[in-house]
Amino acid sequence: METTFLSQVVLPFSLFIIMWGMGLSLKVKDFTRVLTRPKAVVIGIICQMALLPMIGYFIVMMFGFSAELAVGLMILTFCPGGVTSNMFSYLANGDTALSISLTAVVSILTPFTIPLLSVLMIGWFMDESQEFSIPILRTIIQLLVITVVPVAIGMLLHVKYPKFCAKAERPVKIFSVVFLFVIIAGILAKEWQNVASYFVQTGVATLVLNVLTLTLGYFIANLTGLSQRQAISIGIEVGIQNGTLALLVTGTILQSALMTIPSITYSLIMFATGALFGKLVNQKRVAPQTYQ
Repeated sequence: METTFLSQVVLPFSLFIIMWGMGLSLKVKDFTRVLTRPKAVVIGIICQMALLPMIGYFIVMMFGFSAELAVGLMILTFCPGGVTSNMFSYLANGDTALSISLTAVVSILTPFTIPLLSVLMIGWFMDESQEFSIPILRTIIQLLVITVVPVAIGMLLHVKYPKFCAKAERPVKIFSVVFLFVIIAGILAKEWQNVASYFVQTGVATLVLNVLTLTLGYFIANLTGLSQRQAISIGIEVGIQNGTLALLVTGTILQSALMTIPSITYSLIMFATGALFGKLVNQKRVAPQTYQ
């Protein structure tokens, strides 16, 4: 992607604010919950960090993606959930505490895993004539500054100013969703000639990715004996990824318009599929009406 104000300033700034907003709602116990409820957290992490990329690779092969689209989709699968997944977990009557813990733990790990796995995918899918490289150390530092640092700042504010954080949490979450749409709209407007010819292909592929991961995460959690609410949250954490972070890596760091396309279509689709998923998994909770 061509270096622009949107990709170099707006996108990193918006992600910083989104992660800061996440930190406003986090407590130390959201991390220590890994020790008190290890089974649910471990299953969620395995599904998100191992199962999700495996499904992504299968979809890349099934749809025969070009090299850049393949790398872009794989980078999306390396990203954690975010405030959007926490919001969907809450709306779907999932275990919101588990959702927040999974997002928190995986968000700490991914600044290290994303650069390493991205280098692996670039080497796997691209030949020497395609000039893409990612400086691992610099990218790790950049991701730490944009993701982990604002979370830490938000958590400190939560400790010192709990009333302010309680009031700010909801507006920041709304900001996160709105800004994601603004970023996607800006990229689409600027890159429309390139995006149009790929939109249908990546749209179908990212829809399949989204539906498969939501479903498999939910059923695996159920099969391993977790509660219904825990299964809902794990399904959402595996199926709803941080598209803003994926756009940062593909559009700002790697500067590839094509690599951003899977994240764009996925980010648009996940709102509809996430809402439908929440409705379907809660259908059996609705008591049937009786008529006299």
